[in-house]
Formats: sequence, C-alpha cells, structure tokens
Amino acid sequence: MTYPVTPAGPRPVRHRSRRVFVAVAAAMLLTTAACAKDTADGSGDGDAVAYPTRTLQLMAPAAPGGGWDITARSIQKAITDGKLVNESVEVHNVPGAAGTLGLAQLVSKSSGDPHTLMVTGLVMVGGVVTNKSPVTLAQTTPIATLTAEQEVIVVPANSKYQTLTQLMDDAKANPSSINWGGGSAGGTDQILVGLLAKAAGADPKQMKYVAYSGGGESKAALLAGDLTAAVSGQSEFRDLVASGQVRALAVSGGAGIDLGTGTPTRTIKQEGYDVELMNWRALVAPPGIDDATRQAITDLIDRVHASESWKSIVTEQGWEDFYKSGADASAFFTSETERITAVLTEIGLG
Repeated sequence: MTYPVTPAGPRPVRHRSRRVFVAVAAAMLLTTAACAKDTADGSGDGDAVAYPTRTLQLMAPAAPGGGWDITARSIQKAITDGKLVNESVEVHNVPGAAGTLGLAQLVSKSSGDPHTLMVTGLVMVGGVVTNKSPVTLAQTTPIATLTAEQEVIVVPANSKYQTLTQLMDDAKANPSSINWGGGSAGGTDQILVGLLAKAAGADPKQMKYVAYSGGGESKAALLAGDLTAAVSGQSEFRDLVASGQVRALAVSGGAGIDLGTGTPTRTIKQEGYDVELMNWRALVAPPGIDDATRQAITDLIDRVHASESWKSIVTEQGWEDFYKSGADASAFFTSETERITAVLTEIGLG
C-alpha cells in the first residue's frame, strides 16, 4: 500500500522562528547593556539627574565673619578650585535668631529648589529650641554633616584673667561681674557658658550673656572692652590669638590645640571642669526635593569632601573632619536635636 507523503513545510518555519527569536534576544541584550552604561555614566535617561543646571546659591544664615559664613565660602572655594561644576556658585547671608530666620526662608521661599543650599549646625539646633521656632531642621532635606570644631574661651590681652579657673571663680562669686559674649542665643557658645557655670558650681541662669549674630561682631565687642570674655569656634579667634590681641584660656575638645602661639591651649577638662563640647556644621537642602535630586546634591558634596581643596581648607582652619551623608546625616540630625534640647532644658535655656 502506498501512503501519501506529508509535506515537510513546517520545519523551515520553525528554523525561521528560532532565528528571529535569537536575533530579538541579542538586540535586547545589547539594548540593556547600552542602557546600563548610559545610567552608569549619566548619559542616559535613567535615574541620574543633571545637577546643578544653574547658579548654585549657598546660604550662610548669619552675618559675615562667623563659622557658617566661613564654611559656606569654603564650600564655594572647593567647588570653584576643583572645577566640580560648570555653573557659578554664590554665597549670601541671612543673619538673625541663631539661623532660624534663614531656616524659615529656606523652608518657605525655596521649597522644591535644589539650587539653594543652607549651612547649618549645632547652633541652629539650639536656636530652634531657644527661640521656639515654628520651623525646625526636620522640615529640611539633610545632605551631609561637614566638620566639627572646638570652641575657645578668650579674654583681651590686657585682661587680669590668666587662667580659666580665675575667670570661673569670679563668675561663681559674682555672676554679674562677667560679661560673656558669643553667637546667637541658645547656640553652641551659650550652651558652653551654661555647662561651664554648672561645672563650676554657679547658676547658669545668672550668667550675663550677650548674643551676637556673627563672629565679626563678638570680636569687635571684645576688642572694644565691652566683654569680659568671648566664646566662639577656635577658627574665628585664631588670628587674634596668634597676633597677641586676645588670650585663649581654654578649648572645649578632648585635646589641646595650638592657636598660632606655638603652645597648645589647654582644654576645659585640663583646667578642672568636666565639660567637652564640639561645634559641628552641616549642609541641608529645602523641603520638597525628590530622591534622585537629593542623591545628585549628595554626590556633589561627596566630591567636595574628597577634593584636595577642601582637605586643605579643613587643615588650614583647624577643623576636624566630621563627614556623614545621606541616611547617616538624617539620623545624626535627629539624635542631636534630642540631645541639645535636653542640655538646654538642664541648664535653664530651654
């Protein structure tokens, strides 16, 4: 019996389907690889955000001459010297109320604008509490902590006080005889005066403290004889100490530092008072910043921190590297707010 022969037509169709499948798969792999490369180098349409795309504004929420102002201008210099961006970088000052005026402006007027960044720090944490500010750091977008700096207690060169012990003995016996001066009310400087008073057995609430909006003003007041003693970040008084116009009685960190005299200034603890305090500074963006843009800002500040220009500035200013970015910075801001609120309440400033 003869059986009909079935045509073998379908087999070539399967061959063509296989070839088409392989070709499509290969094209998909090539496309995926290209997209991955574009995302990695920022040239594609992935999550990478171009930043900055216009002038970058750095706000120093204090008068010129103080620590925040110096920090803002140091960031500006590091970005410019290192050619880290193609856009220009400008610094502007918004002084007042321990930085809370600048904070309010950042939150209300710059919300959603990644091209305005603000220098902040421990002083502002205290200022928010002391001034009962309706706006807090929790409403900003944390970018990074930058530096930590020792405080220094200084008196005029012609002062009768040669040691911190002599000063604190008089502050305890007759609080009204000592005019203390420093930064904004509730900031690091006043916190240090309060902690010192408590450690010396005096009433922190009895200390006469004059608050200034910037380091330049407290320097002028001290040199004019309006103040008995002044407190500020060591970088703000280093030049006056080195030139002999003021005398440094103690610094607030864990180890003495040379302020240009050739001899390390003793610490508060070495003078017999159990007090240690570091003034940290940081950078925040306004609220309303999406995650991709926040990462782009953080990436830029990471590059600033790694730059040779920034490292040189930190060394020159006598600052300590205290870099935390992203989630670490956010967690630190939260913990510091809790700590400083407790300290201010304890010494009667909260």
